[in-house]
Amino acid sequence: MSEAKIFERALNGEENTKRRFSREANIQYTYESLDELMNNLKDLSAMIKHHIEHQRPRLNELDDYYEGENRAISVMNRRKDEDKADHRSRHNYAKYVSNFMQGFLVGVPISMTHTSETSQQKIEDVNEAIESNALNADLILDLSIYGRAYELVHRNRSDQTRVYLSSPLETFLIYDNTIEKNIIAGVRYFIVGYGHDKKIKVMLYTPSKIHTYFTSNFGDYNLKYDKSEDHPFGDIPITEHANNRFRQGDFENVLDQIDLYDAAQSDTANYMTDLNDAMLKIIGNVDMTEEEAAKQKKANLLILKPGHQLNGQEGKTDADYIYKQYDVAGSEAYKTRLQTDVHKFTNTPDLTDENFSGQQTGEAMKYKLFGLEQIRINKERLFKRSLNRRYELIGNVMSLASEATKEDFKGITYKFTPNLPKSTKDAVEMFNSLGGELSQKTKLNIIPMVVENPEEEMKVIEQERSEQRQPRSEYMEN
Repeated sequence: MSEAKIFERALNGEENTKRRFSREANIQYTYESLDELMNNLKDLSAMIKHHIEHQRPRLNELDDYYEGENRAISVMNRRKDEDKADHRSRHNYAKYVSNFMQGFLVGVPISMTHTSETSQQKIEDVNEAIESNALNADLILDLSIYGRAYELVHRNRSDQTRVYLSSPLETFLIYDNTIEKNIIAGVRYFIVGYGHDKKIKVMLYTPSKIHTYFTSNFGDYNLKYDKSEDHPFGDIPITEHANNRFRQGDFENVLDQIDLYDAAQSDTANYMTDLNDAMLKIIGNVDMTEEEAAKQKKANLLILKPGHQLNGQEGKTDADYIYKQYDVAGSEAYKTRLQTDVHKFTNTPDLTDENFSGQQTGEAMKYKLFGLEQIRINKERLFKRSLNRRYELIGNVMSLASEATKEDFKGITYKFTPNLPKSTKDAVEMFNSLGGELSQKTKLNIIPMVVENPEEEMKVIEQERSEQRQPRSEYMEN
């Protein structure tokens, strides 16, 4: 077959392409309606089976890379020569990318405000109870790793509203087939039992109930009904957060670059080890037994006794090591290029780069992080949408318990503050140049490293001024 024909077949999808994940590893599940799903539990079983076989492999691999268990370098075949070094160097770029994204987005907690003071207080009370800052940070981290994150609103045994993180490895939502993509059900499943008694517990969340099912064993996906419970949230209590339109993780598109960097660094380490174990080459007719050679090697000493030529002259001997020649400059340039690609394609800065060294103002950093800023804006839009759903669910259940009204949790304004280094000096100088004035308390608050308690410091200053204003005669009388 000609090269043109092979290329045409590839374009038509007739040739198998090398893919890291299944094409169905990130699809969303849809169904006609909840009533039909309840009447066809085999389809729910098929979704769970599909999630385990197609979606969890991707999620598990992304989880491994975040934890530093990089797949490619781990499963690579051993080097052909058994006596050669076989180092496996793993580089946790995935954790660097995700932790940077998490700190950049929610290192400064999200601020929430409401026009009503009463509603504002209730929102603050709820956020304190659900530990919203920690919850939001965990959700952003899951978004960065898996491309999606889930939270479950729950009413505990003490009749308190709580919100918990739910793992993407065991959670998914089912949407209807309309253009609106309304949620018709939520699913959480996990393995229970040990050994031969392992089975899957499935919890199906509908707008009013939680249905529980079990399988007979781990390999069987046929669901057996267990029980149903009412819940008061008035909607599916599971909310899905999306990292972007494609639900792709922040380091997912650079897994190949991470693998290549692991391989390059491992090759370098292997070369350095092999250099230490280089082969000794001896030229000449040397009078030495194997026992003598072994003793000299152990003593790290080499004494050569040359033999004699036919004319009676003493022969010449020479010894050196044979090792593979290594292009140091080319190899380091290759690894630098890979490292640069990782940062470029994830829009994260390499803080060891000279471009980020020295004194940098916050505004100057923004120009260098322009690509990251665009990602941040998109992440915030999606996160605000899912936050609105969280507080709508909380408002539903708290209104039933007469703890608040639904309106208390509507119209919330969210403010995200990028966690960037700031130059207080530049900001103060600009403020002064515009003719602005600051109170003494504000000035003291600007320098917390010097003044820990501004109110106490102001009292001390006022006391000193008061003493200075006293007439000299009063000091004389005292």
